[in-house]
Amino acid sequence: MRICLKTILILFCLMRWGHAHADESGVIRALNDYLQGTQMGEPARIKDAFHPQAQLLLSHDTKPFWTVTASQYSSWFATKPAKQRRGKILSLKIDGDIATARLKIAVSAPYQAFIDHVLLKRNAGKWQIVSKTATQQSTQYKDKKILFIASSASFHGDSDLPAGTSFSELVYAYDTFIKAGYEVDFMSTRGGALSLSYIDTSMPIHKHYLYDPEFMYAIGHSLTPEQVDASQYHAVHYVGGGNAMYEVAEHPQIQAIAMQVYEQNNGIISAVCHGTAGIVNLKLKSGEYLLANKRVSGYPESFERQDAAYFKEFPFLIGEQVKARGGVFLHGERNAAFVEVDGRLITGQNYLSSVAVAQAMIAVLEKI
Repeated sequence: MRICLKTILILFCLMRWGHAHADESGVIRALNDYLQGTQMGEPARIKDAFHPQAQLLLSHDTKPFWTVTASQYSSWFATKPAKQRRGKILSLKIDGDIATARLKIAVSAPYQAFIDHVLLKRNAGKWQIVSKTATQQSTQYKDKKILFIASSASFHGDSDLPAGTSFSELVYAYDTFIKAGYEVDFMSTRGGALSLSYIDTSMPIHKHYLYDPEFMYAIGHSLTPEQVDASQYHAVHYVGGGNAMYEVAEHPQIQAIAMQVYEQNNGIISAVCHGTAGIVNLKLKSGEYLLANKRVSGYPESFERQDAAYFKEFPFLIGEQVKARGGVFLHGERNAAFVEVDGRLITGQNYLSSVAVAQAMIAVLEKI
């Protein structure tokens, strides 16, 4: 039987992808066993995350080089910690059978933040932590989290016309929140790496975040709706870009997350540019549309290139749909920032409005 070179190469690539995917899954499992085990007070799970011979180098007031074993460390979490504890992966690098990860552990109240550097190794097919050290991080903190919502679509509708999440809308809002002390997570309709549009490295903020490993890891590993605990968030922020017209508005789990944040957590729903498309189907417990009798902004169809192929793929028009839901659709001049604040609903018309929307959200978050 003859097998062509192309087939061999495809099979080889698929095998390599399969191994790499299994390694990443194994590393993340070990890290989550550590993070969630310490959060929930599950010593057996913590112990399983570490190799039996692992060494932990920790901070101590009187011991400059304090090492403890994994067994000792896990025993400290025999019960759920009295303080709220949560952790997240900031970056991850896998090289063959070893991996390094950078983690953030937040403990409150009162608030403390720690940065962990973790070394893992695959042994007999299982990934485990073999070493970890940590340092306390000095940072401004508001003890409130914001969830960015994006589409996973890479094309306009069923066409081959590329579409993605606006990089400007991601970085301008993210930068504003982080500098104000808020924590940001990213979720997309299918999770994983976001498709990106409008990257311009001549813009300093674009260049800064394009080479920021923590930010790029976060948008490269966005959460799925199933992975999100809505009770943890005080605001959701729908990010635009052409792909925001697809997959988001009709997603029932995303709708449920947004409305739990809004109605149960007394939180904020916000959107920028085409991100407003994602909120047009949201309903209150009463059955009324969220947008009814609300002032809403977004990218107006009058600003679109209506003779372009991409425009013909849109499932609906934002302005028309807002009006159909009983809302009042408003926008300003083209290429200028414009923001509408109607209670805990905050919307902006374009990427230039991203900072102003974030600032308006912070002003409301300070009061709730």
